[in-house]
Parts: sequence; structure tokens; C-alpha cells
Amino acid sequence: MTGSLTIHPIVLGTKVFDKSMMTYQHGQGQTYTIPIYAWLIKGSDQTILVDTGEMHPIQSEDREAAIKGKIYTFEDGLARHGLTPKDIDIVIHTHLHTDHCENDYKCENARFFVHEKELEAVHNPHPLDYRYLEDYIEDVEDNGQIQVLTADTDIVPGIRMIHTPAHTSGGMTVLVDTPKGKAAITGFCIIDENMDPPPEILGMEMAVIPPGTHVDVYEAYNILETVKKQADILIPLHEPRFAAIDVIGA
Repeated sequence: MTGSLTIHPIVLGTKVFDKSMMTYQHGQGQTYTIPIYAWLIKGSDQTILVDTGEMHPIQSEDREAAIKGKIYTFEDGLARHGLTPKDIDIVIHTHLHTDHCENDYKCENARFFVHEKELEAVHNPHPLDYRYLEDYIEDVEDNGQIQVLTADTDIVPGIRMIHTPAHTSGGMTVLVDTPKGKAAITGFCIIDENMDPPPEILGMEMAVIPPGTHVDVYEAYNILETVKKQADILIPLHEPRFAAIDVIGA
């Protein structure tokens, strides 16, 4: 399905770690830098962000060279599009790991769409999952800004959230109808290689590579395959090449 919405990546941080944190059982020992994004969706009568990134991103030449793009603070990233945090009407959360929600409190006029299992996890995380910190969502929760989802949901015309618990139990992939077809901003932390494995992985009869961090690796594999089939444009949540791209789907 085609529509009129476009997606604009804003780099709001980075992480440097072992590549296998993205690609399960592959890339061990390889240092890898991922961008942390917010995704601004234009073309709706609402101003919409997917995730809000890091509050205090490291802005260094080394990090920007690694991702081949500029790293912004939340305010500066929005200002490039003529916006401030108060202008955001809707924030869609893929999940609530800290690097995806640290600027939530700045969006004081926004409604936040979050799966119920993410709220459960952020308030009572398993000891293995240190990436949750409820401090970052307490303000918007106390203000009654969160709309809790329990199933796949149409947010506005052309944007649908689907439950894809590959990386976290409440992970939501965001389907966006663009002029170039249906785009999927994945609800799980991966890069292009997860969806488009190299020949040596394809030779093992694997169509995708599960995320390095997952709920159930077999289920994660199946979810990635399903999302891959649903989308005309795949947007892996931490793929570096989007750091140098201004618009997706136009």
C-alpha cells in the first residue's frame, strides 16, 4: 500500500559494542558502532515521532565518522525540521529500553503509544535486562500521557503498530504508508545484515539473523521473517546507513 507519509531519521546518540549484540552468534569480537534514532514522520495532520533517543548523546568526530552522519541533541535534531519538543503530538514507542525514551519528558504535549508488556517490563525488569529504567517515563506516566496498547493498533491513517516481541516482550514494529510503499520501522534492535544476511549465513539456510538480544531466539527468527515479508521498505532500528539519509519513502 502506498500513502503520503515520509520518514526522517534523526541521530540522537550512538553505542559502541560487540557486533554480535545485533547479529546473534555472528560478528563476535568485531567492534561496531550503531546510531540511536528518533524517526520523524511527516505528512500527517499530527506531528509524530517514533522513539526519542538519548538525553545526553556523545557528539564526537570518531562517533560521527563511524556512522557517517551527524549526531544531534534532541532539541537540535528537531530544530532542523522547524520543531521543538512541545510541538510533538504523538510519540510511538518501539520499546522502552533507555536509549529509546530518554527525552520523553520533554514532549509535554504528546500522547505516547506503548505496549502494556513494555510498561510491565520497565517497572519490573528481569535482572538480565538492565536496559530498562523507569525514571525516563515517570513524568509522562504521571501526567496521563501514555496510551497503553494490548494489540495491533492503527494510530493515525497510514500508521499501524504491530506487536513483534523479538527483542523485548512488548516490542512494536511501526508500519508506515509512504509514496514508495509500506515501510517497517522494526520494533527490535537490528541492522541491515539481520534482514539481509551475507552469503555464508544464507548458505546455512538461514533467511534472517535474530537480534543479539531477544526474548526467545526461535520466535525472534520467525518474527523477523514475517516483518520482512510485510514491508516494501525495511528500516532496521539501528542501521548506520540511515544516519546519512534525510528522508525515507519519498
